[in-house]
Amino acid sequence: MKTDSLFYRLFQTFPPLLFDLLKFTPVNSNYKFKSVEIKQTAFRLDGVFSPPENDHNSPLFFVEVQFQTDKRFYHRFFSEIFLYLRQFDPPNPWQGVVIYPNRQTETGKTCHYDFLLASSRVHRIYLNELEPPANAPISLKLLKLIVTPADKSAALAQEIAKETYGEINQRPLQLQLIDLLETIMVYKLPILSREEIQQMIGITDIDLKQTRFYQDVFAEGQQEGKQEGKQEGKQEGKQEEAVSIVLRLLKRQFGSLDSAMETRIRDLKLSVIEMLVDQLLDFTDISELKTWLEDH
Repeated sequence: MKTDSLFYRLFQTFPPLLFDLLKFTPVNSNYKFKSVEIKQTAFRLDGVFSPPENDHNSPLFFVEVQFQTDKRFYHRFFSEIFLYLRQFDPPNPWQGVVIYPNRQTETGKTCHYDFLLASSRVHRIYLNELEPPANAPISLKLLKLIVTPADKSAALAQEIAKETYGEINQRPLQLQLIDLLETIMVYKLPILSREEIQQMIGITDIDLKQTRFYQDVFAEGQQEGKQEGKQEGKQEGKQEEAVSIVLRLLKRQFGSLDSAMETRIRDLKLSVIEMLVDQLLDFTDISELKTWLEDH
């Protein structure tokens, strides 16, 4: 799953999350979130938050999640916005929102767009600088968890799980939150077993095998790892389990891997596999994975 796919799920499930990030209270709270493809171009906006059709005064919000350095990012971002305005001719004013993991990722050339970036139309959010207060919405804390280092993620995950049980009364929404929480933690800590993740997060009444992500990735990868490693001893088995899960995650993200790349990943030490896990959400195409493997 790519980073923008994870954000798509978050925004689709919790549209008010955008306004929590912006510390903005919209006049009309019935915004809808969708991904929009601009015809006759290769452009697709990550997300557009639209007010109801009969509301011509509330702004449109164009949202882009940018977790990779890209010197041409702002060329693309503003091109997408203005092509959208030309194609759909909405009566509403607009604002742009860019979500970065940190300031170091923002490497796009800004010289042509300084006046826009300095205006109130464009908001740049750096997730590592987010410090959600204790009473912040759970969805905002999930965003913070995405960029929290793996070795510090357990405490925040426990807090989110505890609040989910204590504050969310609707069982379907509880399950959605736990599914999102599990998805993030599996990316961060794929070498942990199901039981270890349950114990770490503090889930006692939900079988994670019922969640969508576990069914698609974790269960099969864990089983493959156990089968391949059961004759190799406990440590070797744990490594085979981690490799199987990482390979399955990568295949879901990029499709099939060539045999040389798969062999290279299988030969990685457990410590390097853990480093690879930290990068999974940041790869946007398979060439970046190849470069990373060459460097490690």
